[in-house]
Amino acid sequence: MNSSKFTYLREKLIEELEEYREIQDDEIYRKIDDLILETGLEVYIRLSERNELRRELFNSVRRLDILQELVDDDSVTEIMVNGTEGIFIERGGQLLKWGKTFASKETLEDLVQQIVSKCNRVINEAVPIVDARLENGARVNIVLPPVALNGPIVTIRRFPDRPVMMEQLIRWGAVSREAVDFLEKLVCSGYNIFISGGTGAGKTTFMNALSNFIPKDERIITIEDNAELQLQGVKNLVRMEARNANAQGELAVTIRDLIRASLRMRPDRILIGEIRGSEAIDLLQALNTGHDGSISTGHANSPVDMLSRLETMVLMGMEIPIQAVRRQIASGIDIMVHLGRLRDKSRRVLEILEILGYDSSTGEISTRSLFQFREQGVDSWGNIQGSLVRTAELSSVQKLQRAGYGP
Repeated sequence: MNSSKFTYLREKLIEELEEYREIQDDEIYRKIDDLILETGLEVYIRLSERNELRRELFNSVRRLDILQELVDDDSVTEIMVNGTEGIFIERGGQLLKWGKTFASKETLEDLVQQIVSKCNRVINEAVPIVDARLENGARVNIVLPPVALNGPIVTIRRFPDRPVMMEQLIRWGAVSREAVDFLEKLVCSGYNIFISGGTGAGKTTFMNALSNFIPKDERIITIEDNAELQLQGVKNLVRMEARNANAQGELAVTIRDLIRASLRMRPDRILIGEIRGSEAIDLLQALNTGHDGSISTGHANSPVDMLSRLETMVLMGMEIPIQAVRRQIASGIDIMVHLGRLRDKSRRVLEILEILGYDSSTGEISTRSLFQFREQGVDSWGNIQGSLVRTAELSSVQKLQRAGYGP
C-alpha cells in the first residue's frame, strides 16, 4: 500500500480515537476494520495484506509504529533511528540498516511524545534530551532538534525478555567457570565490586547476573537512572529510579538523592546501575560506612582508567585533596571487573583486578590483576579464541574467612 493511503487511514483513525479517554485494543481493531470497509480497500487487497495493514495501523496508534516489529524481535539488541533518514539495528553484534523508515517527521515526533508520556517525562525544544523506558524494560534515549540536526534521534537498547544468567555467559565464552566461582564467593562474602567497560560491553547484563549470587534473604536496594536490573527470587527488594527535572527545571530526583535516601532504608546491599558524576562521592561514602557487598558500574577503557574517572567524578562535586579521594576509593572498592568488546564483536570479561589499598609512598592506588583475558588466535569463522587466565591469588581474604570460605 502506498504511504499516502496509509497516512490517510492513520489520520482518520486518530480522529476517531480522540473522542475516547480510554479504549480497549479490540475496540481499536474494530474501528480499523470499519475504516477499511468504508474506503473499500478490502476489495483490492489480499487477506494477508489486510492483516498486515491492521497490524501496522494498530501499532502506529497504540504501540511503537514500525519499530514495534523490531522491539518484538529477540535477535535485535539495539535500534537506532536517525530521524527520517534511516533506521539501523544491531543484530548478532553487527550493525545493519533496516529496510523501513518513518513516513514523515510528524509521525516520528508523535511516537516520541507517546514514549515519554508513558514514563511521565517531558521532551520539547526547551528540554530536547530525555532518557525513558519502554514497558518491556528497554532503555530509550531521545534527542530532538535543534540539538539533533537530523532528528528526532531515538536509540533503544533492548534487553532479553529473560535475564541472562552466569551459566549462559559461561556457555557464550564471555567468562570462565573458574572466574565465576571466584566472583560468586566474593559476592556472598560482601566484597564491594565495581564493573567497568565501554558502551555496549555488557555491564548491565553482567551486573544483573552477578547480583543473582547475593543471598536471597538480604535486603537489596537498586538505584538506577532507568530501571533495568532484573533480580530473581529476592523478596526484600526495593527498586528506585531517578527522575529528571520538569519543564521548569524543578522536582528532579537525582542518583545522589536516592543513594542518601537508601542509607536510611536499612539496606544489606546497594546496587547502583551506573556512576556518571558527582554521585561517586555518595557511593564511596556508602561503601566506607559499612554497606559491604555493594555493586556498581561505570564507563571506562580499563580498570585503571575507571579509577581515574572516579577521582574526577568525586572532584566534580567536592573540593578535597586528591590523596583523600584515592584513600576513599582504595578503602571502599575491593574488586574491579572490566568488560570489553573484541574486534569480532564478542563481549568478554577482560580483567578482574584487586584493589590493594592506598600507597602513601607513591600517592597512588595499588592494584593487582587476578584474571586476564589472553587471546589465543582466530578460528576459521573469524571468532577470537582465548581464555580468562588466573594471574594471581586474592590478597585480602578477611571477608572470605568471615563468610566461612577460608581457613
